[in-house]
Amino acid sequence: MAAAPLTDSWTLGGLTVPNRVTLAPLAGIGNWVVRLQAKRYGAGYAVSEMVSSFAIHHRNEKTLRDLLRFESAERAGGPVAIQLFGQDPEVMRSAAAYVAEHVAVDVIDLNMGCPVPKVVKTGAGAAMLKDPDTAVAVARAAAEGSGLPVTVKLRSATKKDGEADGYALASRLVDEAGVAAIGFHPRSAQVHHKGTPDYELAARLVQELPVPVVLSGGLHDDAGTLAAYEQVGPAAVMLARGALGNPWLFSSLLGLRDDVPPTADEVLAEFEWVLDRTIEHLGTERAGRYLRKHYPWYVERLAEAASATSGDGARVLPDKVLQAALQSSEDIEAARALVRTAVADAPVAA
Repeated sequence: MAAAPLTDSWTLGGLTVPNRVTLAPLAGIGNWVVRLQAKRYGAGYAVSEMVSSFAIHHRNEKTLRDLLRFESAERAGGPVAIQLFGQDPEVMRSAAAYVAEHVAVDVIDLNMGCPVPKVVKTGAGAAMLKDPDTAVAVARAAAEGSGLPVTVKLRSATKKDGEADGYALASRLVDEAGVAAIGFHPRSAQVHHKGTPDYELAARLVQELPVPVVLSGGLHDDAGTLAAYEQVGPAAVMLARGALGNPWLFSSLLGLRDDVPPTADEVLAEFEWVLDRTIEHLGTERAGRYLRKHYPWYVERLAEAASATSGDGARVLPDKVLQAALQSSEDIEAARALVRTAVADAPVAA
């Protein structure tokens, strides 16, 4: 049976999601600025960066101030979720209860797929794939503590040697913990983001589970995302690394714009929007340091736009020089001026 159009709505834990293109949780990145950006470009659902259940339970000031900030505008285009991680059911119950009382979110998502060693060594993230009893207990505690729909994002396996412990865990989470949906990244934790996702395995999970499966992994452009969506038949697709500095991917998948790269003016305007919102979020000094991880995505996009052939020929953005200058700058206004000047002065190729 053909997959539903990406523009169709679907139901998640009793909530209506207006379309099938969503934003994945992006560790260390997916704050309200990035989530709101995705919503502005059409995403029907967005999940926050992962937040430590222990930090919430112990009322860590920075966590409560920065990571639990959700803006009302985020919810205008569909539900939003907060992703929590942690291996202790009672701590998760406490954190989920706090979130339900103090944070304007619709869903709690649990991370059971993060492959980063500092997370795994605590027994959280992808380590949960090897400890299914604890995983089920944690998911059940999150639901009991919050009263909200709970979803889980996981990897297909811990290692790349043919195991499918994540696949097996998904069924237990639905059957025993009552999770409302599964976010499935069909790569093992061992390979991180390398290799080809096992979309055949994902398709089998879609057929097996009675709840929505949201596909993640390897979705970097229109053609690849649409092909994976048709092959797997999930409830929705979840854009992650492919959307970094490229919110236009949401719009093009939803037919809100032609599948054409953004112009340099569009990229520059979006870059400046990100600067302004990040200052609003973190203040000027902290934003200057934080934005260093964002600069490469927009410079790359600007270089692509500048090199597009136009009436006066292809323009060349000195991207390597610009990248180096931006990484050495902590002053946002200086960074803004550097990018504006680079775009304006990009020479025409011979």
